[in-house]
Amino acid sequence: MIYFVIFYPVLAAFVSVWLGRRNSRAQGTFVVCSTGAVLAAMVLAAFTGFGSSAAIPVCQLTFALDGFRCVYGIVVAFMWFVSALLSPQYFLGHRNLNRYYFFFLMTLSSTAGVFLSADLYTTFLFFEMMSFGSYVWVVQEETPGAIDAGKTYLTIAVLGGLVTLMGLFILYHLTGTLVISQLQGACAAVENRSALWGAAVCILFGFGAKAGMFPLHIWLPKAHPVAPAPASALLSGVLTKAGLFGVILVTAQILPYNTGWGNLILVLGAITMVLGAVIAVFSNNLKYILACSSLSQIGFILTGIAMTCLLGEENALAANGAVLYMMNHSLVKLTLFLFAGVVYINTHALDLNQIRGYGRGKPLLHALFLCGACSLAGIPGFCGYLSKTLVHESIVEYAHLSGSWAITAVEWLFLFSGGLTAAYLLKIYVALFWQKAPERAHWNDGSWGMPLSKAALLLAALTLPVLGLLPHGLSERITALTLSFTGGQPFAHAVHYFSLTNLKGVAISLIIGALVYIFFIRRALIHQEHSQPVYLARWPEWLSLEESVYKPFFAWLIRVLSVIIRFFCDILDLLVLFIRKTILRDSRVRVNRHRYSTVARSIAKASPLDEQQVSDRMGTFRDTASRMTNSLSFSLLMTCLGLCVVLIFILLYVFF
Repeated sequence: MIYFVIFYPVLAAFVSVWLGRRNSRAQGTFVVCSTGAVLAAMVLAAFTGFGSSAAIPVCQLTFALDGFRCVYGIVVAFMWFVSALLSPQYFLGHRNLNRYYFFFLMTLSSTAGVFLSADLYTTFLFFEMMSFGSYVWVVQEETPGAIDAGKTYLTIAVLGGLVTLMGLFILYHLTGTLVISQLQGACAAVENRSALWGAAVCILFGFGAKAGMFPLHIWLPKAHPVAPAPASALLSGVLTKAGLFGVILVTAQILPYNTGWGNLILVLGAITMVLGAVIAVFSNNLKYILACSSLSQIGFILTGIAMTCLLGEENALAANGAVLYMMNHSLVKLTLFLFAGVVYINTHALDLNQIRGYGRGKPLLHALFLCGACSLAGIPGFCGYLSKTLVHESIVEYAHLSGSWAITAVEWLFLFSGGLTAAYLLKIYVALFWQKAPERAHWNDGSWGMPLSKAALLLAALTLPVLGLLPHGLSERITALTLSFTGGQPFAHAVHYFSLTNLKGVAISLIIGALVYIFFIRRALIHQEHSQPVYLARWPEWLSLEESVYKPFFAWLIRVLSVIIRFFCDILDLLVLFIRKTILRDSRVRVNRHRYSTVARSIAKASPLDEQQVSDRMGTFRDTASRMTNSLSFSLLMTCLGLCVVLIFILLYVFF
């Protein structure tokens, strides 16, 4: 079944292109059926082949089906299936469908390969294939913005891949293995800890870039808004988790329980968490807000991963919370990006000023959006509340154990970022479902999607309250399967999720969110014009890390390297010129005289030929004699003559 999950989508990709040239509707149906088959195969493999492994000796690829891989293998297959359900309606009338569906299925294969890989060689190979396949999603629309975002995405992917490969070389040199199950013991035996840290940082660079971790996050806010909505759901919900897969692997297998490493991840996670939420508050484009929200949520998850490292053997809350947060974010972004796709299909816009009021009179769409938004904001009864509670309580626990004011500050940043999450979701909710539509809008009717599109949103959204309402019976059982991979410990006692202490944390975040919306968003980011609200995007352009730091830095670096290279090239030319003028300087022109001039002059006086003719004939004779004497035949002849002479001398000596 592992082979089917990984390699069937490759075959299906080619079949989809063949079908697309004949019937686009049949192509969409085939893709939906193919992703459904992969989902069924993944579920069957998890239940019947749990704990098994597979290998392809020719390519040295290895795969495994342990707890974490089974859980996220099912999540990946489920998200692809649900995204495929929306695709036929979203791409109705679009061009380049063959290209999209081909790479849609190819990227499913490579992403499944990442999560099911049993060694880092296999992980890296499929990770790079996933990066290049998903690049096509970013540039699918071929707009200037999409092309620019694709350049950024590809640049980060290539740089991340090269640095990761260097880290894998160092790691293999130090440990002699890249098998994930052997790494922890092999890394513990490494004496050169600085080199091991170097390998870990290099690997973190590549995986952190894909996860959207600060300061490698610049591709994420650019790529999500320009990609098609079904692709955006996968970019945010799955591909970023492939990056987190690598971060967890380094944290749990290479540097487990290392305080320095945990602090590094914690700092990067805290910055990512706050930065994404702040940018989302300032934005007014629906998909851009969701993209920045993904950036912030990645920071929350990184914070949980850091706590699994810092808490050591007491990391049950953090380990279970981090994995549950990953699942929650995957399912939430599947719901919300598909919701954004439905809005775009019907309005052909994403700006809040143009889509304002679209959700009014659509109760099902209203309820489905609330499922995603409430889970993202951490409202009790949804999966997001469970994951936020576990991660928050792990921070509180570590603050108590360490007594550090810095960890307490991280806790308040966690609550503040949660409040900003509630604030920008409230902005979207009020704009789409409570405010009146623009006067020229003609799309406010009750029909908003085809049956397949409604089924996609229902499947995505309903998983969130199901997981949230069954914390002990379902959610904890799922996360318990992943502990061997994440290096986590099982719960020592039952967690009372709905106790007053745990509810207090979410209450603080919701109060902060309400205050930010009322006193900042409504006053600074919404302008009343002719009694109509106008949403403003006031994030300063100079705060763009890419435009203000990376591009100027690399432009400066290219100029510096050009000057250095030109300097060394000129130095080389000067050195050659100096040698020619000193050691190898040109000598005076000499008159070349023929080597036979004296002899030829004497012969010419006694013959009718002039000196030049005699010299030419002497040269011809010498050349002919030289060719004869230097030939193999002449050598053999001289050898025979030599033997004859020796024989004659022997006969003379014997007989006379």
